[in-house]
Amino acid sequence: MQTVIRRAEPADDFRTLAVQVRAAGLLDRRLGYYWVKIVLTVGAFALGWAAFFALDASWAVLAVAVFLGLVQTQLGFLGHDAGHGQVFASRRSNRLLGLAVGNGLIGLSYGWWVVKHSAHHAHPNELDRDPDVGVGLIGVGSADGADGGGRGLAGWLTRWHVELFFPLMLLRSTGLYVSGGIDLFRRRNRGALVEVLVITAYAAFYLTVVFWALPPLEAIIFIAVHQAVFSFYLGCSFAPNHKGMRIIEESSGMSFAERQVVTARNVAGGRCTGFVLGGLNYQIEHHLFPTMPRPNLARAQDLVRAFCVESGYGYCEERAIDSYRQATGRPPASRPHRRSALALDGQQSP
Repeated sequence: MQTVIRRAEPADDFRTLAVQVRAAGLLDRRLGYYWVKIVLTVGAFALGWAAFFALDASWAVLAVAVFLGLVQTQLGFLGHDAGHGQVFASRRSNRLLGLAVGNGLIGLSYGWWVVKHSAHHAHPNELDRDPDVGVGLIGVGSADGADGGGRGLAGWLTRWHVELFFPLMLLRSTGLYVSGGIDLFRRRNRGALVEVLVITAYAAFYLTVVFWALPPLEAIIFIAVHQAVFSFYLGCSFAPNHKGMRIIEESSGMSFAERQVVTARNVAGGRCTGFVLGGLNYQIEHHLFPTMPRPNLARAQDLVRAFCVESGYGYCEERAIDSYRQATGRPPASRPHRRSALALDGQQSP
């Protein structure tokens, strides 16, 4: 890989970019978009459960389990946007939305996730500070597993991390449920109590409905399929964003903008990709402006790309298939199609 030649510290340039972004209205709330998104997504969730009851204990309910897993991930994207304050101007309103979809419709601790995700945004791909580094058994600093000797289970998992990447995505949500539950138990404050009550209501309703409507074996399989689809979809939506990108040392001395750009990867594609990935395909824009509403990310891309290239940071954007190959430590299948890491003088950044 070639070294990028950068100009002097471009902090002033980032401030200029921020002024341009704000002047273009790209940080303004998009309430109309989000209300439509909320109504349609929650409506699809309700439709899925209506189909569950209509099928009357038929094995066809497994198709409903798949559908609910997909819709539940879309609800998760709404919770993500609420956590960043993208939806409403009021912090309280965003929190209520996050609790409703996160705790009430998914069963995950929204409060725990916001703290964890905020740490990730503050220290992306930074060893010992980014809670997402290494999640999914793919060490961002050693994508090829070259330093993954080790012994026992940890060593075995590291050696087989590429082969296990997608299978372990099926268990992604399990870790989120457990970690959130442990955090709620440790906090033991009023906020945690509210979250526990909402999650308990969700779990009681979910398990009661499924086991009341289906025979025990069918109910267990329904839950397994539902959670596996949700887990796999959610994991595969977040995995391409940072896995296989540059690892950051704590004393690197990087500016905010550089830290956010060199650790993030965009996924190329149009509106369909944006819908499927919940806007996470614009990861660079999102990390530079985390409060920017989802539909504005695409509009900001040209401004952000120009800033990144002129600053010498590069701008990594890959096709979906190549992003997964890099996340698992595999090289892109066809280098001529690669659209990543544009930089000054046509050079590529790490």
